[in-house]
Amino acid sequence: MTTLYCAPWVLPISSPPISDGAIAVDDDRIVSVGSASALRAQFPKSATRDFRESAIIPGLINAHSHLELTAMRGFLEKEESDFFVWLRKLTIARLERMTEDDLYVSAAWGACEAARAGVTCFADASDSGITSMRALRDTGLRGIVFQESFGPDPRLVQENVSKLREKIARLKELETPLVACGVSPHAPYTVCGPQLELISRYAAEEQLPLMMHAAETQMEVAFLQEGSGPFADGLRSRGIEWQSPGVTTIQYLHDHGVLQTRPLLAHCIQVNDADIDMISETGTRVAHCPKSNAKLGHGVAPFQKLLKKGIAVGLGSDSMASNNTCDLIEEARFAGLIAQAMQEETSGGSLTAQHLLQTATAGGARALGLQNQIGELKEGWQADFAVVSFSGTHQLPLYDVVESLIFASSGRDVTHTFVAGREVYSEGRITTVDEQRLRTRITELAAKLGSV
Repeated sequence: MTTLYCAPWVLPISSPPISDGAIAVDDDRIVSVGSASALRAQFPKSATRDFRESAIIPGLINAHSHLELTAMRGFLEKEESDFFVWLRKLTIARLERMTEDDLYVSAAWGACEAARAGVTCFADASDSGITSMRALRDTGLRGIVFQESFGPDPRLVQENVSKLREKIARLKELETPLVACGVSPHAPYTVCGPQLELISRYAAEEQLPLMMHAAETQMEVAFLQEGSGPFADGLRSRGIEWQSPGVTTIQYLHDHGVLQTRPLLAHCIQVNDADIDMISETGTRVAHCPKSNAKLGHGVAPFQKLLKKGIAVGLGSDSMASNNTCDLIEEARFAGLIAQAMQEETSGGSLTAQHLLQTATAGGARALGLQNQIGELKEGWQADFAVVSFSGTHQLPLYDVVESLIFASSGRDVTHTFVAGREVYSEGRITTVDEQRLRTRITELAAKLGSV
């Protein structure tokens, strides 16, 4: 049965906002978008839901996250000035203190937070892919779970890739029309060149999407171009030989076959113009994580330059260990403001609110390879959408709905979230999982981690 969802504003993305608009949804699909009066005439027997003082927007897309680390929100604040120490403490807590159920609770709690903020789809990097996939399935969200692979030692490449293949085989059994799996060689400093090549070949053969952290820090630059710094020292202390290739991260990934998979690269802060050209020419996608980058002191990615090259760029929250909130509206606002502040260095005109909203929706869909399915409100596309209230004192007066959405609103103004036509969040309540149980468990988990 067709249902009409009506609101004072409907924001399709690829076309101007519709005043007194509506979308018609049948099962998991949008069957029409237009004025409420026209759709009521087109579907006279449909059920109708009216959202007053609200806008209907496409579901927001988180192009880079680590849901299993949600329990580490605020856990690593003191270590943020030293990324190597930060990574080490995170890894120890993750591997030695968290059980499989802890990881599931952490991921599910993060998924609930996201649904409350209008996020409908994730590109989630996970060392425990099976728990993240279960969390997304249970909460009713859409996403690609990228199973991480580690292995800086060339002597262990075959063993590591075999383990990755086994994990992917298990994940494929859990795939649904909403949740799929991919592979993620973690980073250039945690995965050796031969392992990158084998994983890239495997991804191409099995048609698996590939995601990777890339060009994130100056330490990574020193590691690849000079063979120095904490990452290089760390390998040598473990008896692992490392010869610097003397190239940028993007060139290194190209030389080892990663860019041939048209990967999704997270961060891309330390890139030059030649790198950006290579990203564009290979069809590589980018997840821009401005808040995490800033909070960890890693720098500012050339957001405007990437967009000008036509590169598919989505917005990512990264983990709650480095961001503290999963709020894509706030992420879009921060992306715009930091780009504006760096305008002289990045060269280019101002990013409009429409550009930023597009990056958080259609841009994220392109980054995940899900264009023509989600990211816009269009006939025949999946019914992934959110309802944002504009009744708050912080939003009024309202002159332009898109400007107000990006620069005055936040995820807390979302009142309803729908994925494939299913209402997963409604007026303060997640409809799919027991939030109270998760709340109790996440509190217990925090107490356990706090003792590390």
